[in-house]
Amino acid sequence: MTEIPEDEVTAPWWDATRQRRLTVQRCARCGLAQLPPRVLCTGCGSTASRLESVDGRGVVDSYTVIHRAADPAAEVPYTVARVRLAEGPILLTALVGVSEPRCDLPVTLAWRPLPDGRALPVFTTEE
Repeated sequence: MTEIPEDEVTAPWWDATRQRRLTVQRCARCGLAQLPPRVLCTGCGSTASRLESVDGRGVVDSYTVIHRAADPAAEVPYTVARVRLAEGPILLTALVGVSEPRCDLPVTLAWRPLPDGRALPVFTTEE
């Protein structure tokens, strides 16, 4: 797997993944929740924000099944999905353990560990 970079804006988010906590960045000015963390709020441009933990429930709103991966080490097929979290933000992620993906599928958070102790949020079915 290609190394995933971390910078001063995303470091606190990655630190939370080490504890297997999914967080969203909440704007202190307009209340918008966004992922991934950014310097500016995409709603109002404010630089004031905080990370808040979310429960990791969401719904698939789009997906694709990959049969030929760019990374030769990747096991195919696998499913990449846009998951709309209950708190609003959309996360591009992997679906794991889902044999028949579909739009409007309720999903819940799972974790894929990385070698450095961080983890990637992935999603699985609630059904």
